[in-house]
Amino acid sequence: MGINEKSYAYGAQKSSIREIAAYGSARKAEIGTENVFDFSLGNPSIPAPESVRVSIARALELPPTQLHGYTPAPGLPAAREAVAASLNRRFGTDYAAGDVYLTCGAAASLSISFHATVNAGDEVIVIAPYFPEYRVWIETAGATCVEVMADPETFQIDVAAVADAITAKTKAIVINSPNNPVGSVYAEQNLADLASALRDAEKRLGTKIYLVADEPYREITYGAEVPWVPAIYDRTIVCYSYSKSLSLPGERIGWVLVPNTNPDHDELVLAIAGAGRKLGFVCAPAIFQRVVIDCIDEPSDVEAYAENRRALTEGLSALGYEFVEPQGAFYLWVKALEPDANAFFERAKSFELLPVPSDSFGCPGWVRVGYCVSHETIVNSMPAWKKLAESYR
Repeated sequence: MGINEKSYAYGAQKSSIREIAAYGSARKAEIGTENVFDFSLGNPSIPAPESVRVSIARALELPPTQLHGYTPAPGLPAAREAVAASLNRRFGTDYAAGDVYLTCGAAASLSISFHATVNAGDEVIVIAPYFPEYRVWIETAGATCVEVMADPETFQIDVAAVADAITAKTKAIVINSPNNPVGSVYAEQNLADLASALRDAEKRLGTKIYLVADEPYREITYGAEVPWVPAIYDRTIVCYSYSKSLSLPGERIGWVLVPNTNPDHDELVLAIAGAGRKLGFVCAPAIFQRVVIDCIDEPSDVEAYAENRRALTEGLSALGYEFVEPQGAFYLWVKALEPDANAFFERAKSFELLPVPSDSFGCPGWVRVGYCVSHETIVNSMPAWKKLAESYR
């Protein structure tokens, strides 16, 4: 028997986002960074707050065996308590440390949540366009990934389409708000309608359906309020990461919350811990667990993203591009100037513009433009965007 064929296939099938980023890095080395306009990666351009540096410096004063030693598998009790207490202050809840499981970022949180809830043959619904790694994590948990398109006009959840897609095999729905790649924030009424549809389906089918809320962009909004999903649907699991809010994508720190209002709370807490054990996601990075304790209520600096958003939307609008006005995150969802998003990307690439074609996100005809870049990159890219538009006239 040879190697695992599924793992081989995932390794051979490269992430288009990272492939574009790698091309961008190579191209910058060839012609100069200032001549390549790379909008591919969701890598925060705002430095981590000073409080993070102070926290790390404080941690480095601890005895080495304490600083670098193992923590409990679900995380330091003080870190889990800090997360629960922060959520309680913000949302009027009464969560406890035992409801929180610290992880190596949102990727681990989601993978753990899928492995904790699904069995072989189950189905998990994702709202397209969606972050492409969802499919990988769902399939490796043994489930089938079922795509349901968002409303094509508003990019809110198409509740009727979700209801039509639910079967007796449906175990979970994944939602991501603020959304990557669109930047939309799901309205409270939209989520309430979804919750009602899920309850109706549970009653009709005699099953349980979990709502997995992926929320790494919760703190990055532009005036929009992000509803607290567990207050709307009780069978919710929340996944979070500090990659975006504290600009720590390379440090891999986040958490899973099983709300105490979830009717399956006690079973799920153990299943989450078991999935973490099964996957090897135990003992999140110890230094950054301490950073979480110290920086738990540190506000996200969104001003630079807001300014980039303004410059990009105003610039592209003046050139005749169509896009979805983002309410959160740091991506602009731009309509391709031809039906084939990949062909549009290839033409954009000839002008040194590197967005990500929407086929990667399960949706044709668009590109994602990440504005978590320097302001100069956006301003200096406008002549290239103009040439690209003119090439279609």
